[in-house]
Amino acid sequence: MNTMTLWHITGWEFAALAFAALLVGFSKTAVSGANTVSLAIFAAVLPARASTGVLLPVLIAGDVLAVLTYRRHAHWPTLWRLFPAVAVGVVVGTLFLIWADDEIVRTSIGAILLLMAAVTVWRRRTAEAEEEPDAVVTRAGRVKARSYGVLGGFTTMVANAGGPVMSMYLLSAGFRKLGFLGTSAFFFLIVNVSKVPFSAGLGLIDGRSLLLDAALVAFVVPGAFLGKWAVNRINQRLFEQLVIAATVVGGLQLLLR
Repeated sequence: MNTMTLWHITGWEFAALAFAALLVGFSKTAVSGANTVSLAIFAAVLPARASTGVLLPVLIAGDVLAVLTYRRHAHWPTLWRLFPAVAVGVVVGTLFLIWADDEIVRTSIGAILLLMAAVTVWRRRTAEAEEEPDAVVTRAGRVKARSYGVLGGFTTMVANAGGPVMSMYLLSAGFRKLGFLGTSAFFFLIVNVSKVPFSAGLGLIDGRSLLLDAALVAFVVPGAFLGKWAVNRINQRLFEQLVIAATVVGGLQLLLR
């Protein structure tokens, strides 16, 4: 079957999906959370629930490139704290997908993302000093890691929207730019790969979706190289502002669709 007609999409619609795939590569190596725009494009062109299954392999391709680029900068104590809570969130998200329709999913996640952005901005303006990444060893740090982990697992399962949630957590934990990108790269590679059986079980990934992915993954690579070029030209303050702005945009587009 011709890839261009798999979902009865036009040439312009495929071009939009290709741009979204390029943006995935850019977000994975430059501004994490910016791929919420990709989520919106996929959901606009394809059926809303099916779009999450098509987008997942594209995200995994971006994750692989991000790991290859920033593998030396990951903060593994943070990752080990997050994974058990994320697993709980993924299971809860799977159950939620079985029950909820598209409108409930979009509204819930949009509200969560805006709340995350507001809390992070407030914390960063009122804190006397930034926390260091190793703050996850404190009791408060462990509680925060578990809370964000469950929320991140939930949102990444139901709409591939875990990026902004984890961005807010890593920013609130005081990660600098490269540590942020390295830690999030490994986090999402592991989490997104673990989601594949759940998505396939829900019928969100099948042979047709994988054929479309095969055409789209090629656009992730130039996006990743563009992100790698851009990140070296973005200072820390601008980096944080872009991450928060991408989160707000993602939340608003989910609420207003």
